[in-house]
Amino acid sequence: MNEPTASVSAFPASISAANVPGPPASISGLPTSISGLIDSWQSIGAFAADVGCGYEAARQMRRRGRIAPQHWPHVVAASRRRGIAGISYEWLAGHRAAAAMQAEAA
Repeated sequence: MNEPTASVSAFPASISAANVPGPPASISGLPTSISGLIDSWQSIGAFAADVGCGYEAARQMRRRGRIAPQHWPHVVAASRRRGIAGISYEWLAGHRAAAAMQAEAA
């Protein structure tokens, strides 16, 4: 009646998080960070072109982990076009607030 459940060790050793391509994402597939979101594009240049900003601005967004609010409408729209669900003003604001708190703590 009580069947044993499979453990992680029951899966082949070739299956691991290191083998899964793509940006850091939660179980739901939603990126867990700004850099993870930007990494959803083929390159920083592709992100910059979709969002309508310069390459250097996009590179700094990724490096800092923050996207300036003036870019949010374009980021939300570009994410929708790419099928990246869950990217909203609230998601961006939450990550901006977290980055500000980290900067304050440093």
